[in-house]
Amino acid sequence: MPIRIWTSLFGFTSVRGLISTGFLLLALLSTESNAQTAQGFQNWIRNFWPTAQSAGITAKTYNAAFAGAQFDSSVIKRATNQPEFVKPIWSYMDGAVSDLRIKNGQKMRSKYASLLGRLEDSFGVDRYVLLAIWGMETAYGSIFSNKALIKPTIQSLAMLAYADPKRSQFGRTQLIAALKILQNGDVAPSEMVGSWAGAMGHTQFIPTTFLSKAVDYDGDGHRDIWNSIPDALASSANLLKEAGWETGKTWGYEVSLPNNFPFELADGKITKTLAEWEKMGAKRVHGRAFPRPSDQAQLIMPAGYRGPAFLILKNFSVIKRYNNATSYALAVGHLADRIRGGQGFAHEWPRSDRMLKTTERKELQTILNRLGYDTGGIDGRLGSKSRAAIRHWQKRNGHVPDGFASGDLLEALRKS
Repeated sequence: MPIRIWTSLFGFTSVRGLISTGFLLLALLSTESNAQTAQGFQNWIRNFWPTAQSAGITAKTYNAAFAGAQFDSSVIKRATNQPEFVKPIWSYMDGAVSDLRIKNGQKMRSKYASLLGRLEDSFGVDRYVLLAIWGMETAYGSIFSNKALIKPTIQSLAMLAYADPKRSQFGRTQLIAALKILQNGDVAPSEMVGSWAGAMGHTQFIPTTFLSKAVDYDGDGHRDIWNSIPDALASSANLLKEAGWETGKTWGYEVSLPNNFPFELADGKITKTLAEWEKMGAKRVHGRAFPRPSDQAQLIMPAGYRGPAFLILKNFSVIKRYNNATSYALAVGHLADRIRGGQGFAHEWPRSDRMLKTTERKELQTILNRLGYDTGGIDGRLGSKSRAAIRHWQKRNGHVPDGFASGDLLEALRKS
């Protein structure tokens, strides 16, 4: 790699030499501390070059990709505050399936009717789901006008690799993939922009997914999900198709459950036919029938037994290939239905329930572990093991075993 390029771009100072001056450095102004952090980032960029070179990246591509890359602390802040994991699901859904997003989705349905019809014919994926993903990911492209949210992909991925221990390997892997995209000529470095996490273009593909699933649908020789709506929507359709999308079927149905329903079955894993669930008391809302009673489904209650319940089909898990959060897949499915002209949910969210903070979720896991339940760790992330532990405790102690972690549940656990 041409050393002259790097010495002209970055003026490195020895960190070891700075540390040797003693603890007096701790009293330096925050601006100087920030400069040191930024300097460490530039050092990381220089040191990552051999890894990129061994992956087949040329010096020309590397230098062009990192020209102007700067330390960006907002990337790390956003990494610890993802809304689909930290917001109450009703707050997340309010924003994701807003009246404005529905209205704009319907406008896009009309504007791109011909393209959406061709995509359905080519890939078999429901046009309304494609519109919903587009709306969820970038508000139909309008997010690109918000400079505070749109970031250079190379810079964001390098930040994750450099400064986020949990996502360091992800950042390195995606960074190499992003450099390969630039080297392939699909997009110019200045146009490769996206989210803080390195998701790119109108439909927010991470680089490795772009390399394996993106398609050139407009036939111009480039897979351009940044500037070509046909390429962006077709790439999403191709991803869903290859993930197993079942043509002609929906994502799931909202259902009503009787008070004596065995709520412990709502774990999102137990599979029965829609007809079997119906015999147990799970009825589709508004008195509607299930179009295919033989379809396999799982039951979920994202906000516990006092909130809406859903029987989800295979396409729900296919949507989760985009984002593995249940709230995300539910939002995409519901937004698709609303753009189509469907109604809102029949059951209200339990908005009066107090959601637990991270420290409280860790406390909940600690108490359950002390009582002999396996929560899969004490990390504040209530995954399947934590929810199973909650259900078991609830059933043993006379509570509705819905696996939902509320403020009331924590108070009850504290008294156990």
